[in-house]
Amino acid sequence: MTEVFIYDHVRTPRGKGKADGALAEITPVQLAAQMLQALRNRNRLDSTLVEDVLLGCVVPVGEQGGNIARVAALVAGYDHGVPGMQLNRYCGSGLEAVNFAAAKVAAGQNDMAIGGGVESMSRVPMGSDGGAMALDPQVAFKMYFTMQGVSADLLSTLHGFSREQCDAYALESQRRAARAWANGWFERSVVPVRDVLGLPVLARDEALRPDTTLASLAALKPAFLEMGTQYGFDGVALQKYPQLEVIEHMHHAGNSSGIVDGAAAVLVGNAEAGARAGLEPRARIRSVATVGSEPTLMLDAPSHAARKALKKAGMTASDIGLWELNEAFSSVVLCLMERLAVPHERINVNGGAIAMGHPLGATGAMILGTLLDEMERRQVGTGLVSLCEAAGMGSATIIELV
Repeated sequence: MTEVFIYDHVRTPRGKGKADGALAEITPVQLAAQMLQALRNRNRLDSTLVEDVLLGCVVPVGEQGGNIARVAALVAGYDHGVPGMQLNRYCGSGLEAVNFAAAKVAAGQNDMAIGGGVESMSRVPMGSDGGAMALDPQVAFKMYFTMQGVSADLLSTLHGFSREQCDAYALESQRRAARAWANGWFERSVVPVRDVLGLPVLARDEALRPDTTLASLAALKPAFLEMGTQYGFDGVALQKYPQLEVIEHMHHAGNSSGIVDGAAAVLVGNAEAGARAGLEPRARIRSVATVGSEPTLMLDAPSHAARKALKKAGMTASDIGLWELNEAFSSVVLCLMERLAVPHERINVNGGAIAMGHPLGATGAMILGTLLDEMERRQVGTGLVSLCEAAGMGSATIIELV
């Protein structure tokens, strides 16, 4: 297989995914197109060299429908010969888009491609696309379907994580993200989003809460208690996990990922394509993996995906210098840290989605870029990025500096 290199990446700042968020006036096509433009312009890239654009999008309806990848490439001014494809692997979509682009390069189908993602959660709300998993009683019954927040509380209960542990992790995410922004560690790759007049509307992640304290987190009520007890999801989960007497509800807005808008793009290619474009590779993709896991629990797949990626690379967890795991909920990260013995000082070292937010289809590409930048800053040779995904799936990618 051909070696695949990462040449560059960009992302938007994350805007609050509400009507009053800074990016709510920007359409999802524009979010994606501006990142494609930035990737082209800063690398002086001839767009005819790009043989495909693959973008993750979890709710591909309305403004995000109609193959947003192809449309965004055209809006960005790419050559009309550049095709595009939208894909959905739930929260792992952005990483999977990069992995798919890399796979096409590795297989010799493309020499250079772009993977990334986009999600405008303020304009296209989560769940707008429906789906049998949640809406068809026969399907939900067969899958022992539970809402994801209840699954997060189930994961904590099974592992014995306390509310205090979940809140302490969330507080550290806020602290690390604030420190990273204060020190300028995100500035290389975050591209300000502009309005129709070309004026900047957002240059920094908008959802951070640097004044968070353990006391303020402790004052928040569990967000999924009513959903679990009054809507029956606890009962469904307990049928699947009868060894538990009760589900302890401990996740809330402060230790769960925030709803935000954003987009990201990652340029990958083989060595020859990079040379033709006059680009120096920054990292190589060492291995990738995607797995399924038990769908009621849903959120423990990152450890399984990481193990599979490590096995494919002939590595162990101790060989990874830095880890980046999407902070869907505190318990997701605590679970992987426990299972793979990953010390906290080596994972999500610049905070994560609890502090900055989780723009569903874009997050995987965003945190891959965050990992690469930090590997270069610290001169750490290897890194692993992973995400949990709805319906019980997980994706992982291992990269190493060139």
